[in-house]
Amino acid sequence: METTTVFTNDAIVFGLLMIALGFVFYTSSKKEGFWSKFYKVVPALLMCYLIPAIFNSLNLIDDETSQLYFVASRYLLPAALVLMTLSIDLKAVFGLGPKALIMFFAGTVGIILGGPIAILIISAISPETVGGVGPDAIWRGLSTIAGSWIGGGANQAAMLEIYEYNPDLYGGMVLVDIVVANLWMALILMGIGKNDAIDRWLKADNSAIEDLKVKVSDYAKSVNRIPTLPDFMIMLALAFGAVGIAHWGADEISGLLLSSFDVFNDSKSALSSFSSQFFWMITIATAIGILLSFTKFKKYEGAGASKIGSIFIYILVATIGMKMDLTMILDNPGLIAIGLVWILIHVIVLIVTAKLIKAPYFFLAVGSQANVGGAASAPVVAAAFHPSLATVGVLLAVFGYVVGTYGAILCTILMQIAAGS
Repeated sequence: METTTVFTNDAIVFGLLMIALGFVFYTSSKKEGFWSKFYKVVPALLMCYLIPAIFNSLNLIDDETSQLYFVASRYLLPAALVLMTLSIDLKAVFGLGPKALIMFFAGTVGIILGGPIAILIISAISPETVGGVGPDAIWRGLSTIAGSWIGGGANQAAMLEIYEYNPDLYGGMVLVDIVVANLWMALILMGIGKNDAIDRWLKADNSAIEDLKVKVSDYAKSVNRIPTLPDFMIMLALAFGAVGIAHWGADEISGLLLSSFDVFNDSKSALSSFSSQFFWMITIATAIGILLSFTKFKKYEGAGASKIGSIFIYILVATIGMKMDLTMILDNPGLIAIGLVWILIHVIVLIVTAKLIKAPYFFLAVGSQANVGGAASAPVVAAAFHPSLATVGVLLAVFGYVVGTYGAILCTILMQIAAGS
């Protein structure tokens, strides 16, 4: 039965999202009473994500009829990355050590192994769920999820081309990707509120992360001032000027690669993901922010640069929440079950690795999202720990683009074997 979306005008939808964000920040600022106790259990960031998801589930709004996520991810996200990296201490970021990379690759291994293990487990319970022959074979469809969860949209498209899954059935795989990935992101956001307790359980040494936070905070205090209108205009000029340059650069680089090298035009090639304009846009915006951190513009952190960046990030979180329809969980229980087992294996590998190397929850969360969520959500999760850490999410997400297609091909070969094809 078709349902009608109540609000399709993006001006109204954006108003609802901003009211939701305002409500969360107002209630989470309460130091006493019900809301104080509530936010000790449920993180404010999770509510910024969950309320839009509820709106979507109730058909008040619909991501498919809205351009807000596109605007937030293409304009506000790169602007936020510029503002959040203005005060970055690059030496301190690299001083975080190899644990970030180890956790990222642990997440990748978890996805590569999780696919075939999920097929084996579900096939023992419901063989027809993992069946199909020819273009309808489930393992072919699951290859697209592997591409998405290790790399991103470009890698996902490459898998669809390489393994030629039936396009008429592809929507079911997109459903699994969206539902399971968003459920996992919700749990990650919930874990951020229990960050210290998780780190104690992992016996993690997060001193490098804390040192970086202190350095950035101390610097912000040393240049702190009451911002003026010129300050705000200059910060927005830096942010959105960089966004313009990032889009221009992304268009030029992507166009050059596609026009000069056939390999980038071949959607079956592992290199095709590097022709993604989104990839280059994020990379260039981050690079501009890092370059500006070596100039006098760094002092605009004292006027609230990272706070403005955080506003943009929270708006992006709300638009990501719009993509989650809680009622979809029941639409295809068999495929959803495969996705849930798959992501569970990913989580188990991450937790075991974190335990072994005593990695903080920050590395676990960001390493996972750099895989499963990619460049759009990894900086969001990183910035939730501290604005200065957003760059770590971007850098790890770049690795996802690099290994995405190769990792997904390996995962698909294992899933084909597990499916008995």
